[in-house]
Amino acid sequence: MPCEGDGSTSVGMYEPRTYRHWVSDTGLVSFSVEVKETDLLIRADRDLRTQALAATRKYRSELEQYIIENPLFSVSLEPISVKKQAPLLVKEMADAAWKAGVGPMAAVAGAIAEAVGRKLLTLSNEVIVENGGDIFMKSSQERLIGVYAGKSKLTGRVAFAIQPEETPLGICTSSGTVGHSLSFGEADAVIVLSPSTSLADAAATAIGNRVSSVDDIQSALQFAQSIEGLQGVAIIKDDRMGLYGQIRIAEIEEN
Repeated sequence: MPCEGDGSTSVGMYEPRTYRHWVSDTGLVSFSVEVKETDLLIRADRDLRTQALAATRKYRSELEQYIIENPLFSVSLEPISVKKQAPLLVKEMADAAWKAGVGPMAAVAGAIAEAVGRKLLTLSNEVIVENGGDIFMKSSQERLIGVYAGKSKLTGRVAFAIQPEETPLGICTSSGTVGHSLSFGEADAVIVLSPSTSLADAAATAIGNRVSSVDDIQSALQFAQSIEGLQGVAIIKDDRMGLYGQIRIAEIEEN
């Protein structure tokens, strides 16, 4: 199964998680879970490593088995239909792909993050699962999500403020200039917020594919508005940022 990360279908290279300090996690216990290419950083009320590992193995196994039986699912760059008896994870990825107009693997990192996160919510009141820069979050307090946009001047300068009443929420990122994931655009970062983490992941890829220069930001935001189910979108290219929907910016003060 291809690696996950950066909100788009990966081409198989592992990307070091150099941005993992960009999520505020005050009051939570942090721990990591790795299963093959899946590398999760999880925050919860307590250490749930054992339960998270079991959940990650379960969902990966379901997806891997489906791909063995239906190999087109892992390589298609366009939406495809899935079988009625397909696992819920596979159905959610396929549904997100249809809404965003991309291949289903564009939703894999977000789908696994949410599946594991929702499983852990039966054991913890708060959960943050980060998977290759894609995040599923359920929080009881405001959380800040820092912006990592490669060489853009906006990296480390702004953050998104997520309110507890907005969660559970998916916050996913795609980049054409950071990492090794497949993107047909050159955006430094496209960040998408949605109640569906699968959809946020797929939409980030689809929107990012439409950004080659700062002149494309406006048309890409217009395209984003056509995708049903998105809460907010931010597009960063060079030193420019465009916003759509319900998204709060918090400026980070320089030391």
